[in-house]
Amino acid sequence: MGYSSPKDILSNIRNGALQKGGMSVQQLLVFGFLGGAYVAFGFLLAIVVGGGMPGIAAENPGLAKFAMGAVFPVGLILCIIAGAELFTSSTAVMTVSVLSRDQKISKLGKVWVFGYLGNFIGSLFVAYFITTLTGVVDGQVFHDALLNVAHHKVGNPFYKTFFKAVGANWLVCLAAWQAYAAKDVMGKVIGIWFPVMTFVTFGFEHCIANMYVIPAAIFNGADIAWSDFIITNLIPATLGNIAGGAFFVGTIYWWMFVKPDADKQEKQIEEELIKQ
Repeated sequence: MGYSSPKDILSNIRNGALQKGGMSVQQLLVFGFLGGAYVAFGFLLAIVVGGGMPGIAAENPGLAKFAMGAVFPVGLILCIIAGAELFTSSTAVMTVSVLSRDQKISKLGKVWVFGYLGNFIGSLFVAYFITTLTGVVDGQVFHDALLNVAHHKVGNPFYKTFFKAVGANWLVCLAAWQAYAAKDVMGKVIGIWFPVMTFVTFGFEHCIANMYVIPAAIFNGADIAWSDFIITNLIPATLGNIAGGAFFVGTIYWWMFVKPDADKQEKQIEEELIKQ
């Protein structure tokens, strides 16, 4: 069989969560840096490919959005196959671990906080040193695409960004789930590609991706204040990503496939105690 069952996926995820929880702060920061950088590379590729076809975008905007979505998944593919820490997928993974009583909530807090901080640093690094200083988006068409994406993201009200973020990380965490299910590299790539392509094509909000694209636009002349970036986009996107991953994936799948077995074991223990 080329893939794992849902119960086996949860077992793999619980083991993966234990590894995350066992990392030091320094390891989480370094792995988080890599995760932020990898997602940034994916978004930069999406800007170059999707933003480089303004004629097609004008006549067939759906096709241009699909082009961006089709190449963006390279970021999560690198995170999972090469190895990196990504806050958004950890919202689901660490939730399963805590609900299963494998780890205390303090471990979840450590992974989330320092993974998130590492992601932010890695995203900013690529935004400034790899994107801005190298002139990758100096061409007018790429420059316009970068700024248009960033301005659109900070132009939405809180509730819209929040629910777009719920949808984004629901799909991102399902991509991670399918990667855990696959038993070979190609299976992992395919399992990751479809959900991530979907959320990007829809234009949903991923806080780590936004840590790259909005600062990159600011570095390249966008009329966006850092406070606007954080308040109008990053905060609601982060909260929505937590809800999408921790509840719609982590909690629900734990409730479906881990809790029944735990309840059964507790009942058996209680029956044995009564017999004694």
